[in-house]
Amino acid sequence: MADAPAVVRRNRPGTNIEKWCRWPDESFDEMESTLAVQQFIQQAIRKDVTNIEAILTPPEGQDEGVWKYEHLRQFCMELNGLAVKLQNECNPNSCTQMTATEQWIFLCAAHKTPKECPAIDYTRHTLDGAACLLNSTKYFPSRVSIKESSVAKLGSVCRRVYRIFSHAYFHHRMLFDEFENETNLCRRFTTFVTKYNLMPKDNLIVPILEDQAALNGESEA
Repeated sequence: MADAPAVVRRNRPGTNIEKWCRWPDESFDEMESTLAVQQFIQQAIRKDVTNIEAILTPPEGQDEGVWKYEHLRQFCMELNGLAVKLQNECNPNSCTQMTATEQWIFLCAAHKTPKECPAIDYTRHTLDGAACLLNSTKYFPSRVSIKESSVAKLGSVCRRVYRIFSHAYFHHRMLFDEFENETNLCRRFTTFVTKYNLMPKDNLIVPILEDQAALNGESEA
């Protein structure tokens, strides 16, 4: 028998939208790259972006620190899409501070001394800072093993990037809803930080899980 043709898991030049990333799924055990965890997460997202439980369920025996790290990298990459959308209506003249509700004004840590920034600048600075930390060879020299002291830094990244969701929700609701309907990103992020206790629940001010619980309650009634 002739050998089966090898599966090429990349988008070649000229690939149309119907065939984009439409290669067969691969089990985690078959993924031999050092980027296997990232590959596994992205595969689950492509398969069903609404199935948050499946996306956040690690393969058996997976190191928890690496799992949390790779998910946070993925969140930051996807949040760039929300940042691009925000640029159209979140400008320094209309959003002079990084705020959520009237009770929350956030200071930008990208400066020598934390200070107020226009919301869109805060968004850019926060995503740039997160990328610098998560790509740091000092704290994260490996994608297969991470020191506990480095894992401990993930919580502060989560708190900062979550503020992008909260600003969009309370000040650009239509834009937030459009993005969330496409990606389920805030719901996935909120479920993630809750599951791994990466943020105090009092800081989770976007009522996205409560809304879902209410909808489920109505559908079951």
